[in-house]
Amino acid sequence: MKAFVDKGTCIACGMCASICPEVFEIEDDGKAALIVDEVSDKNEHACIEATDNCPVGAITTK
Repeated sequence: MKAFVDKGTCIACGMCASICPEVFEIEDDGKAALIVDEVSDKNEHACIEATDNCPVGAITTK
């Protein structure tokens, strides 16, 4: 699975990094970014939870 962050939509709340720090981090600009290219099976559930909890829908998965 792959995850994507729309930095133009991200409001820098940090929810994704707090739910799934193995996949997301907060960069110096305060916006979310991906740490990995592919989400491992081990982190898939947490990544989906982070996607579902993003208040502005800035995260998508495929």
